[in-house]
Parts: sequence; structure tokens; C-alpha cells
Amino acid sequence: MDKARTPGLIIAAPASACGKTLLTLGLLRHLTGRGIATSSFKVGPDYIDAAFHSAASGRECINLDGWAMRPATLARLAVQLARDSALIVGEGVMGLFDGAPGPAAGPDGEGAPDGSTADLAARTGWPVILVIDVKGQGASAAAVLQGFAGFRQGVTIAGVVFNRVASERHRKLLTESCEAAAAGVRVLGSLPHDEALALPSRHLGLVQARENAGLDAFLDHAAKTIARHIDVEALNDLARPARIAALAEDAPVPLLPPLGQRIAIARDIAFAFAYPAVIDGWRTAGAEVRPFSPLADEGPGEDADAVYLPGGYPELHAPRLAANGRFMAGLRRAAARGAAIYGECGGYMVLGAGIEDADGGRHEMAGLLALETSFALGKLHLGYRDVRLLGGGGPLGAKDARFRGHEFHYASVISEGPGESLFAATDATGRPLGETGLRAGTVMGSFIHLIDRGLNGPAGHSPSAIDRRGQGGLKSGQKTGRSPVKDR
Repeated sequence: MDKARTPGLIIAAPASACGKTLLTLGLLRHLTGRGIATSSFKVGPDYIDAAFHSAASGRECINLDGWAMRPATLARLAVQLARDSALIVGEGVMGLFDGAPGPAAGPDGEGAPDGSTADLAARTGWPVILVIDVKGQGASAAAVLQGFAGFRQGVTIAGVVFNRVASERHRKLLTESCEAAAAGVRVLGSLPHDEALALPSRHLGLVQARENAGLDAFLDHAAKTIARHIDVEALNDLARPARIAALAEDAPVPLLPPLGQRIAIARDIAFAFAYPAVIDGWRTAGAEVRPFSPLADEGPGEDADAVYLPGGYPELHAPRLAANGRFMAGLRRAAARGAAIYGECGGYMVLGAGIEDADGGRHEMAGLLALETSFALGKLHLGYRDVRLLGGGGPLGAKDARFRGHEFHYASVISEGPGESLFAATDATGRPLGETGLRAGTVMGSFIHLIDRGLNGPAGHSPSAIDRRGQGGLKSGQKTGRSPVKDR
């Protein structure tokens, strides 16, 4: 395998909302406009920022998650990012050292991976560009920079960018104090305070890229701002190749087992939360992926032997989904013929009996699982999850197969069951969370977005496409050999 030497870097910050997304998007649009092939990644499980990356660069953005992904997965995706690229640009998550609770790596670098940006930087060797929001401070920014630069061995802060700089005098003070406090860190520039460089948000983060009519204008403005105020050539010179490429598998295992041979995937703004690496893994294993739009009242193809409903914002489109008879009837027919149907978070809710919106109005859903959910209370459920499959024989694999993923939603469960639970779950610390999700015949789902196979326990995969990975995967039209789970 070619151990690609494309250089990369990670844009991080001391905290959320400091400007790292702005710098990342502006840089991606600027470099792409200059004809420089630039690939990007988002640290952690965030779907929404990744979609903005794709809009800025014209390339698919990949998520890299040090807690949820196996080392071989991270290495393979790093190699994938390097292909046909002159530069790799990554955006961190939260503050640089913020990760999952538990036995995480400390300042000496020892400990379990915690999913933080610093953890990924230490494991890959990609240098960090730190963005500091300097509104209301001067030389104190130098103390922040000095502290971050020396906090953890193996994490190299190579450059710094100041955001929301008030004046030329302010910029000069920041530059001089930071150069004196952290001589090894390059000051790359400063971004002025500009209300036009703000993006709208909603309860799960930024408004989705495809819903933002002014996105191209915003990206162009951000790119021009970066070109005027940041030393882009110096920033590019700081990038370095990833040192984990040697861990990549020559015969990679898909992150998740293919659900079938012909997989119908719901893809529109109501069902947008799917990881490209998962879908690409299914294709590589030989499965056919066929998108359809529930919002356009499309159902899964009649020859689909599997249906995937990813997460998204179905609660914002619940009346329309409830009225889309072809979509709902198509789901029910797929279940009746024994197709594997798997829903995550929003997709799981749509497989249920009904969704109550924020105003208390109930909207009837597919009724394939005994689940009623509500957004009237708006309680946040958030965190990494380590799950164990409770029953085998389905598309997710054998009993006790392990997966890692995350949960992020504001839905409350009014009722869940009766029915067979899908997973037993723990949080990132190993604390048991009990059983979660539902399975009824070949229909199953949970609130958890699965990211990769578990680091421990049975590898657990279905006798479908990935069983034949040694023979090059399935051919078009070839049967999976998966025995459907009988209706109970």
C-alpha cells in the first residue's frame, strides 16, 4: 500500500465558538479557488460541520474519531484523505484537550484515547494551528498560547491565528506578546470582528449546509477574508504527513457490516446524518447503495433487501413525512418481504408509531417498532456509547458483536416497547446505561449513531458482503446468503 506523504494539519481552539470553523471553511474555499486539491476531515462525530467542509472544498469530508474508531480505521482514512490531495486540513472538536470522560491521556500522553483533538494530533503527528478568540483581551492571549503549547507532550502547536481583533494596535500587541511567550509558534495572522462571518444555528448545531441559501456568499467572503489577513503560504508550510499510515489494513474491514446486498438509503435534509466512511465501506465490500428521498415521497426500491434510515431532523418535517404515503407504504412493504430495516436516531423515531413535535402535535409514523417519541420537553441526550448486540442473526452480526458510536438528540421517549432490545450500552467511562433500541423481526434501530466496530469483543459481522472480502467482495446481483430474522 502507498503510504501517502501528503501533509496535513489540524485547526483547533481553546474552546468552542472561537473561530475554528470560520478559519477552516475560509481556508478550504480559498485553497480550492486557487486550484489546490485540498481534502478535509472533522474530528469527532459531528455531521453538520463536515457538510460545510464539503460545500467549501467540493470534496467529501471524512470524520476521524479517536475514541470510536479502531487504530486501523484511522490509519486507512488518513491514507484515503491523502489520495489526490496536495494538503489535508482538519477541524478540531470543542477545545483542543476536551474529550470523553474516563482514563484519557494526560499531559504525558499516557492513557486511553479520549476522542479529543489533541489525542488525534498526538497519534497522527499532524501539527495544530490554534485559533484564539481575543475579544476583550491582549497579552493574556500569550498566556493561553504558552499554556496550550506546553500542556501535552506529542502535541505540536505550530501556529496561531487571532480572531475578532479590534484594531491594528490590538493586533500588534497580540503578535508581540505571543512571539515573546511562545517563540516556537508562528503567528499566522489575525481576523477582524465581522458580523457577516457568522452562521445560523439550531438545537443540534449549525443549520445544515443544504438549508443555507446564502452559504456560497458566506464561503466566498470567508475565503477573501482569509486571503487578506492570514499568511496562507506559511500555514501550508507547517503541515506534515500523518505518521499512522503504516497501520492501514491492506484488506480493510468495513466500519459497519453491510446491511444487505442492495441497500436503500434515505438521503435528504431530514435524513442527512450518515458517515461517508460507513457508506464507502459498504460499497467497497460489494454492496449496492441506492439513495431515495422520503421528503420527496419516495420509498425504498422494491428489490432492496435492506433499508437504512440515518439520523437527521425528521421532527422538523414530521407533518410532511406523515403525509407521504408512498414512503410509508414502501417501508411497510420492505418489512413485510423480510428486508433488513435499520434506523438510527431520527430514522429510529420514524420507524416508530409516532413523533410528538415541540408544540405537542402528534404525527403518525411507520409503526414498525413500538416507539413513541416527543420533542415537547427538549431534553438533551449526549455522549459516546459502547454497545453490545443482544441478539444475533441479523445484518449487524452475531450476538455480542461490539460497536462504538454516539448519541446526540433532544427527543424524549414516551414509550419504548414491548419488544426485543437491540443493544446493551455503556457510556465512555464504562458505566452501564442498560438496554436500548428495539428489534421486531427484521426491523431494528436505536438512538445511537454507530461509527465503527468495537475495540474489544467479537468482531461480529453478518454472512454478507464482508464475509467475501478475501475474494474481492460481492458482485452485482449476487445474493448475500444472510438468513432473514423471522417475524415474531
